Formats: sequence, structure tokens, C-alpha cells
Amino acid sequence: MKNTTSVLNDLIETLKDGEEGFRAAAEDVQSGELKKLFGEYSRQRSQFAAELQTLAQAEGENDPETSGSVAGALHRGWIDLKAALTTKNDHAILAECERGEDSAVAAYRKALADGGLPSHVTATLQTQSTAVQAAHDRVRNLRDSLAAK
Repeated sequence: MKNTTSVLNDLIETLKDGEEGFRAAAEDVQSGELKKLFGEYSRQRSQFAAELQTLAQAEGENDPETSGSVAGALHRGWIDLKAALTTKNDHAILAECERGEDSAVAAYRKALADGGLPSHVTATLQTQSTAVQAAHDRVRNLRDSLAAK
């Protein structure tokens, strides 16, 4: 049970980092399409975190994580800095978002690879992991398409 709640709390932090990172990115990008997409990803991460908080409580966690990590706060600051330095360049923001998504993909892979989680938790993590990977790939492809212009 301790391992399960620890894994869930770590992923909640990662998701909260993504929620805030995408929210910040949505504020900085120029493209209306990207603003909408990043807003959707921010809301998705919030929903995923809420799902994991519920699972953590069901596993006996009285006080599941509710915020991101210190590293995530620093990453969000990097998005702001990079955007300011590059006059809110959409390509640079996409590159930073992809970097953040690399961390999220890795966190889910690690959680699923470690095993020992109840089957209902594993099923939820697999579903979320697929969506996180899809977001990563879409952000990467958008970044690459802007680089080609």
C-alpha cells in the first residue's frame, strides 16, 4: 500500500507540474490553436491528477499530493524565461513543453515498470500514460513543423 500511494503521489506531482506548465505555455504562445491545445492539456492533467488523488485515498492515503514539485516550478520558470528571451516564440515554448512531457512519459513508464500495483491502479495508469504519450508526440510534431517553416 505504501508503494502504491508513493507512486501515485509522485505521478500527481508530475501531473500538477504539467497542468501548470501547459497553463503558463497557453498564456505565452501567440498561436490561438496552441493556446487552445495547451489549455486542453492543462485541464486534462488536472483531471488525471484528481483521478489519482481519488485512487490514493482509496489506497489509504489521507493527504494525497495537491501541488507540483520544486523541479516543476523551476521548469515553469524556464518556460517564462525562454518565452521572454525569445519574444514569446512558439517554437521555443513547444520545445520546452516537449521537454516537460519527456519527464511525464518517463514517470509513467517507471511507475508501470516497477510493478506491484493493484490491477485497477495499473489500468488507470496505462490509460493515462497512453494519453500523456499522445500529447508528447503531438507537441513534438508541432514543434518540428514550426522548425521546418
